[in-house]
Amino acid sequence: MEDNGFDTINVIPLVDVMLVLLTIVLTTTTFIAVGAIPVELPKAENSSAEIVKAITIEIDKEGTIYLDQTPKTILQLEQSLTQFARSQSILIRADRDVALQIFVNVMDIVKGLGFSKVNLQTESMT
Repeated sequence: MEDNGFDTINVIPLVDVMLVLLTIVLTTTTFIAVGAIPVELPKAENSSAEIVKAITIEIDKEGTIYLDQTPKTILQLEQSLTQFARSQSILIRADRDVALQIFVNVMDIVKGLGFSKVNLQTESMT
């Protein structure tokens, strides 16, 4: 018996697998970038789109404060933030229609605890 080698390689299954993987990656990155709490971000001229691993504080339209998608009161937020290292980044996502005082209260706690890497997420105006 003679062993004949392959003359061609069937790449269709490989292409199918790669397309499925591409679809999964594109779908999950959309969920990661948007966030789970619906927030209409304010617009800014010089908005940066850098995504970093950070502690996320979100403030929705009603003024509810979320720390990593868990609702917190202002006192619970302060107690929860004490467990994190002060060198860790904090990302604040506040709805554009939120009362300014609520945002100022959150910033006061963050700065009062000594966090220096604080970012406010905005949308680009274009």
